[in-house]
This record gives sequence, C-alpha cells and structure tokens, in this order.
Amino acid sequence: MAREGMQCIVRSEDVAHMGITEVLRHMSGVYANYRRLIRSIREQKPHVAVLIDFPDVNFRLARELKKYNIPVIWFVSPQLWAWKRRRMRWVQQRVSKMLVIFPFEAPFYRNCGVDAEFVGHPLAELPLPTISRENYAAGHHLDPAKLWIALLPGSRWREIEANLPTMVEMACRFPLNCEYILPVASTLASGEARARLADFTAGWISHFPGTDPSLPLPYIHLVPDAREALFHARASIVASGTATVQAAVIGNPFVVVYKVSRLTYALAKRLIRYPAEINAQLDANGDLPVAMVNLVAGSRIVPELLQDRFTAENLAAALTPLLQDGPVRQQQMAALAVVRHDLLPNAGSRTSIQRIRDAVLAEIAPSDA
Repeated sequence: MAREGMQCIVRSEDVAHMGITEVLRHMSGVYANYRRLIRSIREQKPHVAVLIDFPDVNFRLARELKKYNIPVIWFVSPQLWAWKRRRMRWVQQRVSKMLVIFPFEAPFYRNCGVDAEFVGHPLAELPLPTISRENYAAGHHLDPAKLWIALLPGSRWREIEANLPTMVEMACRFPLNCEYILPVASTLASGEARARLADFTAGWISHFPGTDPSLPLPYIHLVPDAREALFHARASIVASGTATVQAAVIGNPFVVVYKVSRLTYALAKRLIRYPAEINAQLDANGDLPVAMVNLVAGSRIVPELLQDRFTAENLAAALTPLLQDGPVRQQQMAALAVVRHDLLPNAGSRTSIQRIRDAVLAEIAPSDA
C-alpha cells in the first residue's frame, strides 16, 4: 500500500507490543501515536475508513470517526458472537458495514440490525503450494520416505511455551517413525528466535518420563512457511487460531490443541456463549467447540484437545488414525473440503479483496449520486 502512495501516519510495528510489562513500558509512545492518528482524521477528513480486526483500538477509532460523519467499513469481525456481546451496541452505533470472513457471522450481525456481508476468507482463495515433495525434502533435510507431521504450537512465545512441550513429549514417548516439521511464525522469524526455539526444544526431550532411552530422539525440522509444511505433512497438530483455517483450506488432517492458565480457561468457559446462528454442542466434558473449522462445519469434524485433555497420550491416540489410510482420515479430509468451499466468496467471480474494494467505492460514490 505504501508503494501505491498510501500516506502512513502510524506504523503498526510501532504500537504492536505483547505482554503487560511491554505494553506499560511503551504506553506513552502508544498513546502519542494514537493521538497523532486521531489528529490526522480530524484534519484530513477521509471519505471512508476501513478498519481491520484489532477491536480494542478500532472501536475507539470508530467512535472518533463517527464524530466527523466518516463511514466506517470493518473487515474481519471482532468475535462478538463468542463473547463481549455487549459491544454490539458499539457496532450498531459506529459501523456502516461489517465485512465478515466466516459464513455464520453475516446472519448473526443482520439479526442484530447491522449491515453485514460475507465476503469470503482470503486464505481459502490462495493457490496450493507448488514445491514438490522431493524438493521440499531436499531443502529442509527431510527423509521423503517417512511420514511428516507438522507442529503448529502458535505464533507467540507464550503460546509456544504452553503448547509445544506436550507435542514434543508425544514425539518422544510415542514414536511413530515420523519426522516433525515446525514452521517458525513470521512474528518469530529471526536467527535469535530460531536458536532459542531449538535450544529449549532440545532441552525438553530429556525430561519426559516414560521415554524409551533405546529409541532415537525425534528430530524437529524448523521451516519458514506454514502453508508448505501443512501441504506436505501427512497430518498436523495445530494450536487453536488462524492456523486451523490454514490447515482446513489446504486439506491437511489435523488435531486442534490449546492450553492456557487455569484461570483463563475457567473464565473463558464461563463467558463464551454462541448464538443460534452457530450450531455448537457441548461435548462429554461440558466444553463448547473452539476450533473455527468446527464452528464453520457446525459439527466436530476435527478432534479438540484442550487444557487437561491435551496430553501426550490423548494426542497420540487422536493423531494415529489420521496418519493411516482409513475411514477416520478420509472422513475428515472430505469434511475439510466442504469447509473450504463454504469459506469461498459466494457471489460471482469476485475475490474477497475485490468485494471489500467494491464496498469502499460504494461508500465514496453511492449509486444514487
């Protein structure tokens, strides 16, 4: 966008801080950048504003934009259908049009009196990777004769430290004669991050009880691209989040996992409630589904191992049938193909981004003008 002439008032890189202490340390700079952005809105009076995700900031921006009668188009909905539904009144008051990427979101917003349109999920439109298995193996020192399992523990260190140990424990205690591929998220892609990841992964391997010392230790290959890893892996273990959508649209069978603090889990279990537009049933443990692929499908097509159920034993039991040719693997792959179809734009040949463009142009130059 900058190459096309966009005037950048504030760079997202300058305000993206994770963690309480990091945010507090940079608080003055964050607020200074926010005030600079508000000042530019007041002075330049844009014809339309496009807000993308990031609800904690964008709801405030939408309030300021409303003061100047600037239409607000919001792309990638905040997940009000899961929790914090009291914020719906802010959407009703401040947002001109909500452009959503999951099919159940549009009727949810329309039933709340919000102009909403499902534009499709951009990930579902991406072409599949073209690199051959042989070239991929050669480029990342993999054995093409073995099965490969992709490990996607999350894109932040806090997620990785919570989710990756159990994945590695499964690899140590339940050897499957596989090789493991671990994509390094772009948020971590630096030499220091890769070295740190390799160091503490190697350190964990010697600490899991029940590991047979006579067996060779599993080797985890660090790779740069998650989509290529998912495309070539036989199956995957994926932390709940956007990566589950990536796995679904590529068609790679997978197990969803996630682990947070007990307090966070207890609060989430108490607060998350889905509307009638989502067909979500409680499991035997009284848990609602959390994987986006299961919400889109309206059924539990992908196993979910959350919190205390996320153990090496349970993970091996859920993953093993997905590695074998058989009904479990075939049924999940067929269901994932339906999900991918449901995530594609449903009107003509326009892509999701083209439909966003058209919504913006409609606000700038209404058809009755």
